Amino acid sequence: MNSVPSAAALARKRAASSRLRRNLLLAALIAVFGILAINRLQPTDQRRDAPPVVSLHPVVAAKMKTLKAEAKAQGIRLVITDGFRSAGEQDALYRKGRSDPGSIVTNAKGGESYHNYGLAIDFALRAKDGDVIWDMDYDGNRNGRADWMEVVSIAKRLGFTWGGDWASFPDYPHLQMDFGLSIHELQRGHRPPEDIQLADEAKPASSGKT
Repeated sequence: MNSVPSAAALARKRAASSRLRRNLLLAALIAVFGILAINRLQPTDQRRDAPPVVSLHPVVAAKMKTLKAEAKAQGIRLVITDGFRSAGEQDALYRKGRSDPGSIVTNAKGGESYHNYGLAIDFALRAKDGDVIWDMDYDGNRNGRADWMEVVSIAKRLGFTWGGDWASFPDYPHLQMDFGLSIHELQRGHRPPEDIQLADEAKPASSGKT
């Protein structure tokens, strides 16, 4: 014969069921508020519409000309070996030493390099015999200092970041001006101002992408 639950037992059962419902409701509310908080922290302009980049940024181009002129005034013949680089050209460089023959020259795929946004240049030196060289000890102007590091000093004064300072993957011919923008921001359509004064006020992000 089945026993009939006492009133006290029924009350305890109803109380337990009520506590379970309250706990489930509280957990649901916490989850909802957590999602809302995360969404509010995310930037509202994650992607911006921007025309495709097809050349050096005008500020970078102007600083590059100044760099060449100041180097020439010190008896250094500077050669710009690369400037704007398309995403396709970047991918071809990335394949070197991987799927294609040669040595690895970059860790950046297409869209991951400041070259792809017209914000970087590569340089070399022209020796007295006309050869283009990447000799960091070469002293063509005979002043007791390496021409390469003289160029780097001028470039830094003009606002360039030197790839040779990067600890993880030094890129000694590389100079860039990122204007405080990371690669991720550039990929999302952010662009530096084209006005020289405004651009000079931007702080460098100093990314190690070449």
